Amino acid sequence: MSLRSWRRPPPSVTVTPVIKPGPADGVEVPYALRFAAAWSWRVLLVVALVFLFLRLFATFSVVLVPVIIGLLLSAVASPMVDRLQRWGLPRSVATLIVVVTGIVLLVALITLVAQQFSSGFGDLRASFSDSLDKLQGYLTDLGLSQRQLNDFFSRVQDAVSGSSNSNLSGTVLKATTTVGHLLAGLFIVLFSTIFFTYDGRNIWSWFVRLFPEPARHRVHGGGEKAWAVLTSYVRATVIIAFVDAIGISLVALLLGLDLVLPIGVLVFLGAFIPVVGASISGIAAVAVALVSQGPVAALIMLGGVVAVQQLEGHVLQPFLMGRLVRVHPLAIVVVIAIGSFAAGIFGALIAVPLTAIVNTVAHHLAADRPGRAEQDAGAAADPAVT
Repeated sequence: MSLRSWRRPPPSVTVTPVIKPGPADGVEVPYALRFAAAWSWRVLLVVALVFLFLRLFATFSVVLVPVIIGLLLSAVASPMVDRLQRWGLPRSVATLIVVVTGIVLLVALITLVAQQFSSGFGDLRASFSDSLDKLQGYLTDLGLSQRQLNDFFSRVQDAVSGSSNSNLSGTVLKATTTVGHLLAGLFIVLFSTIFFTYDGRNIWSWFVRLFPEPARHRVHGGGEKAWAVLTSYVRATVIIAFVDAIGISLVALLLGLDLVLPIGVLVFLGAFIPVVGASISGIAAVAVALVSQGPVAALIMLGGVVAVQQLEGHVLQPFLMGRLVRVHPLAIVVVIAIGSFAAGIFGALIAVPLTAIVNTVAHHLAADRPGRAEQDAGAAADPAVT
């Protein structure tokens, strides 16, 4: 055999068969089922973490609730303290002035409400029986059963008169057992408000340093966005609550109702729960009008409450909130219902600002991700970049 005709034999190539993943019997799992299974365990994990968080929050709610309330109050007080500091006052002095002024105003408001409530409740209770008789007469004229109405209104009168001594003693005992928690909570709220207002930046810097160094920039940016949303939300809510309270109180004053100031305070506090808070608290004004002056005054009061709510929903909320809370009203109602179910009134209070904060931080982190991807790609392409 000549050298020209000789050729090197081709190297042996080992071919590895491609094995598709699937069950042992050779039947492939459908993609839809694999997709559903992959998402299902992740959703279950998130639900389990949320449930665990709620359980831990309920366990330590005696401490956590006052701290969160102090954070909300500091969101109102911090802009005032910052302004006083820009005017040349030390931050400690500015914090002391704002906190003491807030405490004085709160004590004065509680004193006025207590005085008016104690003076007007007697007259309101005296006219309660007459109002019930008038209402019973109206309902009888509509064709309702006289016997059922008598039974119903007699139960209402017994409940209002407080004839059951056992219920009264149980209420007093329950109030006595919770007074210690209330005082402790008030002190925690006070100290949390003071320290969040005075030293909030250092507290946040310490919290950011708990994270790994590559993540600190994103955590700090998300925290700044969250604080900006919280302060703007609380400030806008205070203005809206004040307008709601003034509007409903003016209607009650024009009707000559009793307990005008307590009604205004109740509406002001209820307005911190968006969409439904002021409406529910406005029912108290309608009830007072019904008891003191009858159904006509109650209908006028109801019209005033509806008018104030329309002003809030179509003018104040879009103008003051703007794009701050970019959540659909149906979602707001749902999160309020979930918050009230999980943590009562406090859950309904923090549901909307918490949703706004989570939404804003999520948008911030999602917008920051393309920039980090380009930065990481540039660092990988350039060996000199460390």
